[in-house]
Amino acid sequence: MPSLTRTMVVSSSLSFNWAATLLNARSYKSVICYCLGITQHTCGTDNVQAVANLAMLTGNVEKEHSGVDPLRGQNNVQGACDMAALPAVLPGYQALGNVEVQERFRAVWGRDIPQSPGLSLVDMTHSGAEGTIRAMFIMGENPVLSDPHLYRVQATMQQLDFLAVSDIFLTETAALAHVVFPAASFAEKTGTITNSERRVQLSQRAIKPVADSRPDSEIIMALGRRLGCPGMDFASEAEIMEEISLVTPIYGGMHYDRLAENWGLQWPCWDRSHPGTRFLHKYYFSRGKGQFTITEHREPQEGVEEKYPFTLITGRGSYHHYHTATMTRNSPRMVREYPEALLEINRQDSERLGIRDREMVEVASRRGRVRVKAKITDRVQPGSVFTSFHFWEVPINLLTIDALDPKSKCPEFKVCSVNVGRLADD
Repeated sequence: MPSLTRTMVVSSSLSFNWAATLLNARSYKSVICYCLGITQHTCGTDNVQAVANLAMLTGNVEKEHSGVDPLRGQNNVQGACDMAALPAVLPGYQALGNVEVQERFRAVWGRDIPQSPGLSLVDMTHSGAEGTIRAMFIMGENPVLSDPHLYRVQATMQQLDFLAVSDIFLTETAALAHVVFPAASFAEKTGTITNSERRVQLSQRAIKPVADSRPDSEIIMALGRRLGCPGMDFASEAEIMEEISLVTPIYGGMHYDRLAENWGLQWPCWDRSHPGTRFLHKYYFSRGKGQFTITEHREPQEGVEEKYPFTLITGRGSYHHYHTATMTRNSPRMVREYPEALLEINRQDSERLGIRDREMVEVASRRGRVRVKAKITDRVQPGSVFTSFHFWEVPINLLTIDALDPKSKCPEFKVCSVNVGRLADD
């Protein structure tokens, strides 16, 4: 029986056909990998459930080197989710309203914790615009450039009573803040990183924090003490991990001494004697019942029309930059390799509109307009245009829509309707 694993990579278009399903089913082991292009739609949850349906239908669960692998956008997104950087769960995906879970946290923290979900990122922006939220503390995020419908985001940030930002560079968001905390980079702090295979790995500090920068844990503890929060006196990151193991069962066996002796441990890791879990669902489904979900087709929130005849797709423009380029545009070599934003437009559309390669064009949606250089290409289909959101000079998210997936609350970054036109001659 073959031992090789077949991998199916799903792009931003979730259009499985019977041939792909048959290929997946005939493979002894098959992995479906997907990226943010699957989730950043108003039907993003349905897309993920369709992927799970395919994996279960073809028997590619309950065995090693198979299943579904969401490729995370950064190295510790999984760890952030595990530690409840989500509005509706506690660390380890424990339910907010579970009495046993509430008692566990009360025993360690000595106080009750909220039982109702918090707000998603876009919900926070809307609440800030309405005056419901009056202060924000933003860590390692640049929503003034990365969030959809930027006019609303910028207006929210500017009308807050207080905005604090913690980051390693002065981002566009940090420039609006009342207080900026200089954070330490990964090389200047010790901690853990959890990747998408649930492997928790120990990362040791390589250099001392530069200038006045401080690790995230120190910044949070100092703020907590100023606010009168008890328990903000950990002597080390290892002590923080000890508390995590007390309140988070799937991290129960995660301790720095064990992580230092291994190439990491995969959760669930219930106690010190547990070796970690190489793959999930071996004997039973670890979460839920493995039920198939019927997913109905839903159109994007915005469709093309006469005034806005193009579909704008946003994403990573090159290998050289990431997200809002907070770090990469501080690297001269990266800037040299990919110095500016480009709007990729199909050759047929450019000929019809009279647009020349590297000509400055205007892109407009119902929410705003930007100017950007055109790049004539066959990489995009006629009727679609593509660009990145790495460049503050071309804040493309002025155009995108903040419609949300009703289940995950993820914005529809990947689809909105726009118009593309040449600039009028002077």
